[in-house]
Amino acid sequence: MFADALKRAQRNLEEYETAIEAPENAQRKLLQVLLEDYSETGYGKKYGLEPSLSLEEYREKTPVVTYHDLKPVFEEIRRGDYGVLLKEKPITWVMTRGTTGENKIIPVTETHMDHLIRGGARAVLKTAFKRGGLNTLMGGVLNLQFPSNTRVMRIGGEEQVFGFSSGTYARLNPMMAGLGLVPRQEEIDALETGLSVDDWEKRYEFIYQQARDENIITIMGVAPVQTGFARYLKKTHNVYPRDIWDMKVLYTTSVAKIHTKYKPRLQKMYGDVSVIEMYTATEGAFGQQMDDYPYWRPNFDLYLFEVETRDGVKMLSELKRGEWGRLIISTPILPRYKIGDLVEAMGKNYYRVFGRDKPRVVWEHRLYRMLYGWSH
Repeated sequence: MFADALKRAQRNLEEYETAIEAPENAQRKLLQVLLEDYSETGYGKKYGLEPSLSLEEYREKTPVVTYHDLKPVFEEIRRGDYGVLLKEKPITWVMTRGTTGENKIIPVTETHMDHLIRGGARAVLKTAFKRGGLNTLMGGVLNLQFPSNTRVMRIGGEEQVFGFSSGTYARLNPMMAGLGLVPRQEEIDALETGLSVDDWEKRYEFIYQQARDENIITIMGVAPVQTGFARYLKKTHNVYPRDIWDMKVLYTTSVAKIHTKYKPRLQKMYGDVSVIEMYTATEGAFGQQMDDYPYWRPNFDLYLFEVETRDGVKMLSELKRGEWGRLIISTPILPRYKIGDLVEAMGKNYYRVFGRDKPRVVWEHRLYRMLYGWSH
């Protein structure tokens, strides 16, 4: 069984490496796979999406959409007609944290979940092999994920419980179970908590009591939650995580400026740890930090990446160093979806997301570059 796991891990990293070395080729191959799936949906038929289309034809035929644009389509899926957009029947639904407004609620298919698992595992596997092999993963993973059972929605005439994407993905991801999630996601869900201050403190205390005597080796999750948990421990128990566990690496997601803003705080709270950035969202596991450079590298074999720049729409891999714009992704469930993130090329297929697509963020970025140059 361990030998099989090792082979799967190595194959996953080899697929990533092949794609990062030749992103244009990987993106062309991926587009054909996506189009084969899109062509079997009502959305694909509406726009004439066929496997034979070139990238240019795909762009001409397919509109760039936002979550707001797709809400009516998602309503049709909830009523039972999943084929309007999806090749597969959803296995569940998930929602975002709503940090930029309303909670986005999207369906999850088996293929979407497979991409999340493969992409999300790559930084973990790369780090493990650098440190000596998969045996370095033997230990507990502190579970700071959001609950996966906070809402009820009617799907195809039946009520279905769903919740936040991070908790749902942790519950469905066999890698997380294999790594020894502490506490288990089902235990987090059993608390029946939400997002109030009291709810957070209830979860934090439960997590602390369950994990304090365990061999916790790492955390994977949202940066503000990682710092929030550490602050709670200091306030309530007068200890930091560094005083309880001997962690070596933290996998940190979901916000911009992880290395400039959050890394110093995390290392103060968690000790002498490596902070590895992962670019994940409810919509997918798009990229991850794979070496010592403080930037992420895309999963070109799993998602199609375009960027809306001031010079028009380009492939992400075409951006020159310092070029930036609004990221557009194509996934197994979302054709040409503007996710709302601003991305900048750092050269040699390294990238950073520097913020959400808001006028203030764009203005600050332009001003900063004008005053200090893009590389600072």
